[in-house]
Amino acid sequence: MALACGAAVLAVTPALAQFLPDDFFAQLPEPGAAAEVEANTLGYDARSDIISAEGRVVMRYSGYTIACDQLRYEQGAGALICSGNVEITDANGTHYRADSIEVSDGMKEAFIRSLTLTTSDGSQVTARDARFSEELKTTLLDASYSPCGECIDGKGNRIGWKVKAARLVQDDSTKLIYFEQPSLEILGLPVAWLPWFWMPDPTIPRSNGFLLPSVDYKAELGGRLRVPYFMALGKDTDLMVAPQLMTRQGFLMAAEWQQRFDNGGFTVEASGLYQLDPGAFAGTVGDRDWRGAIQTSGHFRLAADWSAGWSHTSFTDAAYLGDYDFDKSGKVVNELFATHLSDDYYADIRMQEFLLLGDTITSANQDQQALALPNARGDCYFDLGENGQVHLSGDLLGIARDADSAATYGAVPYVFGYEGDKVHATGEASWQNPYIGPGGVVFTPFVGLRVDVASYDDGVMATFGEPTDELLFTATPLAAIDVRWPMISVAGSDTHLFEPIAQLVYRGSDESRPGITNDNAHSFVLSDTNLFAYNRFTGTDRQETGLRANLGARYLANFSAGSWLELIAGQSFHLAGVNGMSEADEVNTGISSGLGADASYVVLGARGSPFAGATLGAKLQYDPNAGRVPRAGIGADFARDGYSVGGDYVFLAADTATGVVADQHEVTVRAGAPLPIDYWRVNGSVSWDIAASEWLEATGQLLYDDGYFLVGGFATATGATHANPDSLAFGATFKLKGPGTEIGF
Repeated sequence: MALACGAAVLAVTPALAQFLPDDFFAQLPEPGAAAEVEANTLGYDARSDIISAEGRVVMRYSGYTIACDQLRYEQGAGALICSGNVEITDANGTHYRADSIEVSDGMKEAFIRSLTLTTSDGSQVTARDARFSEELKTTLLDASYSPCGECIDGKGNRIGWKVKAARLVQDDSTKLIYFEQPSLEILGLPVAWLPWFWMPDPTIPRSNGFLLPSVDYKAELGGRLRVPYFMALGKDTDLMVAPQLMTRQGFLMAAEWQQRFDNGGFTVEASGLYQLDPGAFAGTVGDRDWRGAIQTSGHFRLAADWSAGWSHTSFTDAAYLGDYDFDKSGKVVNELFATHLSDDYYADIRMQEFLLLGDTITSANQDQQALALPNARGDCYFDLGENGQVHLSGDLLGIARDADSAATYGAVPYVFGYEGDKVHATGEASWQNPYIGPGGVVFTPFVGLRVDVASYDDGVMATFGEPTDELLFTATPLAAIDVRWPMISVAGSDTHLFEPIAQLVYRGSDESRPGITNDNAHSFVLSDTNLFAYNRFTGTDRQETGLRANLGARYLANFSAGSWLELIAGQSFHLAGVNGMSEADEVNTGISSGLGADASYVVLGARGSPFAGATLGAKLQYDPNAGRVPRAGIGADFARDGYSVGGDYVFLAADTATGVVADQHEVTVRAGAPLPIDYWRVNGSVSWDIAASEWLEATGQLLYDDGYFLVGGFATATGATHANPDSLAFGATFKLKGPGTEIGF
C-alpha cells in the first residue's frame, strides 16, 4: 500500500502545476487597452491613464471577470492591483478566489496571495502564495490539489484524496516541474511523503525526462521496479527506455522507438533479460536463461481512401510476453495489410500468421496454427434509387499449416485445421428492393449468384481422414423473398409493434462445403439472432443449400412507465434440395444445430425491463420432433439504491454426436449491497454445476468507493469441475480517481 501511495504522489502532483489556463496572464489587456469596469466609486486620471475603483468592483475583459473590493489599473504601464475578496471567473467556468492579486511589468509578472481555484468539474487548488513571470512561469507555496474540492461530503465525512507540496515550480525555460516535499493524504490522513521530485512539464508535449515509475510484486519475478525515461530525439522521433529491476530475476531492459512521417509512422519495441532464476518457471517454456521479444507495427495512409501497415512479433518463447506482463491476450497476429474504405466500397487485404502465447506452447503447437496467405475481402454497394440496391462481395482465403490441429471431446474427434495448403475464392453478386404492398405489407425480393473456386493440397502426411488433393468449382444461384407485416398500435403513451415475418430462401447447389476443408466456419447456434438470416454459417467455407422457409414473428412494446418487452419466435423448414446443415464436416459444424431435420428447432428470444432497475432475458430451443429442450438460458438483474441481485441459468442437453456426454446445468447467483458504513459495499457470486452437484466458482469482494478513492480486496475459489480446478486466489484494488485522473492497481 505504501508503495502504491508513493507512486500516486508522483502521478498526481503535476496537477498542481496546471491550475491556470494556458497563457492566462498573457491574456490580460495589453498596456493601453480598454477595460470595462463597474464599481460603487470609480475614478479615472487621464494624465496618468489610471483607473481606480472602490466598493464591489467588477472588471471584464477577454472573457474574464474580476471582482474585488479595491482596484487600481495603470493601463499605460500594464499594472493591476486587486485587493479584498478577489474573485476571478474565466470563460471555461474556472473560479479563482484570493486575498489579493498584483500584476506588473506590462502584464508580465503577477503575484496572488491566498489563492483558491475551483474548476468547473469541482477540483480545487490552493496556495498560500502564487507567483508568475515569463522567465519562471509559476511558483506555488504551500500548494494543494484535490479532485473533490474540500473533500468533505454532506454528512461531514472526509472523502477522497489530496496532494500537497511545500513548494512547486513550473520552469518554462527547462520545461520541468520541481516539487519540494510532496505528500499524499487519503481520507484526511497523510500516507506518503517524498523529500523532492522533478518531472517533465505535462503541459509541454514530448519533453525529455522520467515518466511515472511503477512498483509491483510477482512470485516468479520478485519485487519489481520499473522506471521509464522518455527522450524526444527529433521532431518526429521518440525513444523511451523502461528498465526493470527485479529481486528474483535481475535486470530487464525494454525500449520503444517511435518514428512519425507526414502520412503515418511506425513503432519498434524490444525487451530482454538474462534470468537469474529460470527455475521459477520450471515445467514451462520459460525455464531458460535468455528471454526476450521484438515487436514492430506501422500504419501509413497511401491515398485518400487507402491505408496500409504491418504488425509483427518475434520472441524467444511463447510465455515471455505473458510472464513479464507485456501481453496477456494469449495470442498474437503477425500481418501485412492494406485497406480501402469509402462511402460505397470496402476492401481489406491481409497476409497473416497466427501464433499462440502461453507457458506450454511449443513449436509443435505453433505448427498447428494457420498462415493466411492471403485473407482478403471486399464489398461494394450500388444504390439504384427506387430500383433497389446491388451488392457485390468477394473473399479470398489462402491457408497453410505445417501440422494438423485436432482434439477429441467425449470420444468425438474435431479437426480444426489440416496440414497442407488451401486456396478458396468466393464472389457473390445480389440485388434486393423493398416494396410496400396493400395494408403496409413489406415485400423484399432478393436474387443473386455465388461463385466458389477452391483447391486443396493435402501436404506430406494423410491423417484424420483429410481429403486428397482436390479442385472444386461451383456456381450457386440465390433467390429469396422476405415478407413482413408491421402492425402498430398506440394506446396513450404505450406503443405496440407486432410483425409477422416469412421468408423463402433458395440456394441452388448440392455442395455445402465449397471450401473443401472448413477453416473459417467452425460453429454457430440457432437462435433468435440468426433465425431470419439467408446463410447462417459464420464463414465462407460452408454454405446453406436447398429451399428453406423461415417463419416467425417479432413483438415490441414500450410502456409509459418506461418498461419494455421484446419477443422473437420462429422456426425454419427445409423444403427441398440438399440440406447443408445435415452435412457433417471435420469440425462437426451444423451437427445438432437444430437445422439438420426438415423442421428445425423452435427458437424463442425474450428480453425486457418490467420496471425501473430490472432487466430480464431468455433464450430457448425446443425440438418439436423429440419433444425436448436442447438448449436454454435465462438471466435477470435488479439494481436499486446501491443494492443489486442477479442470476443466470444455462442448460445444454447431452449430445453424443458433439461429444457432450451429460446434460449441463449451470447456475450463477450474484448480489451486492452497501454496508451500514458510508461508501463500503460487499459483492459476491456463486456458480454451481447442477449436473455434477458441485460448485464451479465462488467470489467475494469488499470495497470502499467514495467516487474519488477506491480500495478493496477480493477472493476467488474454484471447484473440481472448473476449467481451473481447486484453486484459491486473492487480490487487492487501489485507485485514486479524479477528473482525467485514475491511478492505482
